[in-house]
Amino acid sequence: MSVLKSLDIDLPQSEKKTLFRFLFLYIFFTLVILLLTASIYYKLQKELAASQRSVLLSDYTNHFISDLKGTDANISKLLKDKNYEVSLYADNYKLLYSNAQKPIKSLTKITDTINKTIRYMTNPKEYYLNTHYVLVEIIDDKKWLKITIKNIIIYSLVFFTAMIVIGYFLLKLFLKPMRDALHLLDTFIKDTTHELNTPVSTIMTNIELIDKENIEDKYLVKILNRIEIGTKTISNIYDDLSFLILNNKVISNNQDINLKNLIEQRVEYFYILANIKKIKVTTKLNPNIFLNIDEKKISKLIDNILSNAIKYNKIGGSIYIKLDEGKLSIIDSGKGIKQENINLMFDRYARFDKIVGGFGIGLNIVKMICDEYDLSIKIDSEPDKYTQVTISW
Repeated sequence: MSVLKSLDIDLPQSEKKTLFRFLFLYIFFTLVILLLTASIYYKLQKELAASQRSVLLSDYTNHFISDLKGTDANISKLLKDKNYEVSLYADNYKLLYSNAQKPIKSLTKITDTINKTIRYMTNPKEYYLNTHYVLVEIIDDKKWLKITIKNIIIYSLVFFTAMIVIGYFLLKLFLKPMRDALHLLDTFIKDTTHELNTPVSTIMTNIELIDKENIEDKYLVKILNRIEIGTKTISNIYDDLSFLILNNKVISNNQDINLKNLIEQRVEYFYILANIKKIKVTTKLNPNIFLNIDEKKISKLIDNILSNAIKYNKIGGSIYIKLDEGKLSIIDSGKGIKQENINLMFDRYARFDKIVGGFGIGLNIVKMICDEYDLSIKIDSEPDKYTQVTISW
């Protein structure tokens, strides 16, 4: 389940991209802080381990030299500690005694400083057993490193988990205004749809009862045509809003639909609306194409595409509808869509033309129906030239 689904919110694609960018940056900077903290912790632990080894080397070397003063020729008695490798050198830097696995045969320089695990130290004043220089090395099993890595892993997991939890609540806080706005909009749509139901049904019923062919007054016929156009527009919006309110959970009554007959019915339904803009609708429909689908849903899909083809078309434009085996294409000569907006066309409430009205829900409904029936939808467009919507199955 995605983060947005777990937060119980459905956002348009553009808002989702913004939120994913926020999440990416949040996780990125969390990891950067984590790596910096781990690096500093490792460095401090390394310095602490080096300091502890320095103290051990200094104490052991001083004790060894003290014991060397009282020993006899059997130096092996002093080289019993398996935690240290000790090498003794003469005044010409040549090796005298050693318990090291790979002792240095000849020293090249003398120093009293500590370098990691090695300590070079001169024998003070008196030279016992001809020993002038002592080299001591701790046999380090890197326990400090194992403990440090284990702690880094544990602390990192705790820190990262805590940051994810904090991020989750920050995201909820960040999303709250959007969620409230969407809830308010959905509530408005539900209330509006409820109020539209009765008047729209009444107007549609009365329009259908009027016999316009027997009316002699042409001006009155024009008025009735405009009323019919407005009513059908409101009816289409009402159907879209009802579909969204039910969230596409209407029980489907799937059957084999003759798409040619259905498309001709929907073209006839929008005839007056297209005619008022002098848009020429041309069809090339294969008569033997059937699709097993709910008739109301496929009608809604075609209606929304046709409605957009008319709404965003130019005066005197054209619409070409082609139905082939496995494919339906609707091409209009309208305003077109910018390339960067095509992928956002299916977002709910997405609108890229403020002049033409609408809620920005038509293509979102089309996409919902396509997803339900595994239909493929593709939009090709060029601004001020054409828009082509292709449905494939």
